[in-house]
Amino acid sequence: MTFNDRTTPLSLLQTRRSGKPRDLVAPGPSPQQLDQMVAIAARTPDHGKLAPWRFVIVPDEARPTLALKLVEILRAEKPDATARDEEAAAQFATQAPALVVVLSAPVQPHKVPRWEQELSAGAACMNLLHAAHAMGFAGGWLTGWPAYSDAVRDLFGSEGQRIAGFVFIGTPGRPLEERPRGELSQIVHRWNP
Repeated sequence: MTFNDRTTPLSLLQTRRSGKPRDLVAPGPSPQQLDQMVAIAARTPDHGKLAPWRFVIVPDEARPTLALKLVEILRAEKPDATARDEEAAAQFATQAPALVVVLSAPVQPHKVPRWEQELSAGAACMNLLHAAHAMGFAGGWLTGWPAYSDAVRDLFGSEGQRIAGFVFIGTPGRPLEERPRGELSQIVHRWNP
């Protein structure tokens, strides 16, 4: 099977497969391509036209600093962290050629429920992956402990916002593999009143 087959929009959706960020290598997208991907991601459904998400592109030259900050935050939040945990935190920040941090930034108070705004942020992450794949790259959407740390969030956003995901983008360094998927009979039901 060919993954991320770009011959038609439907074939891309039918064959879409994320890449493991640790397996994504150069070349990555140019700054202009990243801007284009983010512009596409911002075309997500958005009830109320609130733009309840933010995109933070972490430039290449800032990735080592991010690695140091993640290790520093890990030490403060998890005093029992091992050297291996610290190495994993540093590696998290520097894997794949490109990194976009997507923040859920709900507008509150507002008549559009917070939940709908958070769903829109998730859809923005997915649109970012679709844009990366459509442009010939592969992407991977990760969370992990950094997504749930207020101190890490504060590196990119502010109180009231949450990290929806770290989207890593690059070229697959190894063939993409299919992962097990649920049987449609287990996840799709037809409503019959």
